[in-house]
Amino acid sequence: MTKVAIVYYSATGNIHKMAVAAAEAADKAGAEVRLRRVAEITDEPLAPNYKEWSQANTEHVSASRDVEVATIDDLDWADAVVWGTPGRYGLLAGPLKHFIDQTFELHARRGLMNKAMSVFTSTGTPHGGQESTVLSLSNVFYHWGAIIVPPGVTDDILLTPSNGNPYGVSATSGLQAIPGHLAQNVTDDNLAAVGYQTVRTLEVAEALRTGLRKA
Repeated sequence: MTKVAIVYYSATGNIHKMAVAAAEAADKAGAEVRLRRVAEITDEPLAPNYKEWSQANTEHVSASRDVEVATIDDLDWADAVVWGTPGRYGLLAGPLKHFIDQTFELHARRGLMNKAMSVFTSTGTPHGGQESTVLSLSNVFYHWGAIIVPPGVTDDILLTPSNGNPYGVSATSGLQAIPGHLAQNVTDDNLAAVGYQTVRTLEVAEALRTGLRKA
């Protein structure tokens, strides 16, 4: 069985929802799956004066406590890693970067070389840095010698209005009319697309494993 780790950081629940869809698609495709969340790096409120966001963050943290926290062992174990992060000024989120900074020992022994990697993201607006967020993680993968697997434009689901990012599936979230709540605007098409992206990554990982065994 191909082993895949779905490693994500989610602040308000959008990325979590996409990560669950990725894990379900991988499981359905016959992979061995680890769904892992990246822990917060501070207990301080992230946006104390932004009530809607802060409340959504508190509710999500409470609701996702049962998801195991990611460790470097999860990366060592996996043949493929599908990463999820919200965009932060066009970059990956700080907690995920903090986790990645802990991979030095694994990277030093080439433990991440030739693993298949793919990324999905969510931002508050359609032009909120979705593509550059995905590309910021690609910079890490280059250093590892990993194999980047983009969704590209390889399936009709990627041409739906809420998708269309060839670098990695991306969703858009924002404020909704109900006071005190953030919109959870991940669409069914987003979930289907991230499932497709995950299965595509698994297929590449399996091809790599097969080819390297024969080499």
